Amino acid sequence: MKPIDVLLVEDNEGDIVLISEALKEGNFVEKVSVVKDGWEALNYLAKKEKYSAETTPDLILLDINLPKLNGHEVLKQIKADEFLRHIPVIILSTSSSQDDISSCYRNFANCFISKPVNAGDYLRLVSSIKEFWSSTVQLPQTP
Repeated sequence: MKPIDVLLVEDNEGDIVLISEALKEGNFVEKVSVVKDGWEALNYLAKKEKYSAETTPDLILLDINLPKLNGHEVLKQIKADEFLRHIPVIILSTSSSQDDISSCYRNFANCFISKPVNAGDYLRLVSSIKEFWSSTVQLPQTP
């Protein structure tokens, strides 16, 4: 199992800490990069400006409620880009709205997960992500 690079697109500092810690404890992530708004996410993925030396992530964890450009718009742009659409995108959201869930799947999210409420649940979530996205499925090689 090759360690993977994860892009976390999240604006809530508490969630950033919990998710990042859980990913590190999960012991399958080489690198966690964090961006805090939708425009920054697209700049990161396009390797613009300060992100020119970044590698393409193997997996994206994307919140819906983001400043500047929301997660729905970021997802649409990722999946419309022939060089990015192969990257699995996991939506992590506090929303349980059927409209949000349907919209994410309509725009080709790979899965929609409600954010856990406590640190222990984040560890279980990351364990599930590790088992499925790192051990079970085969991810495409990044160009």
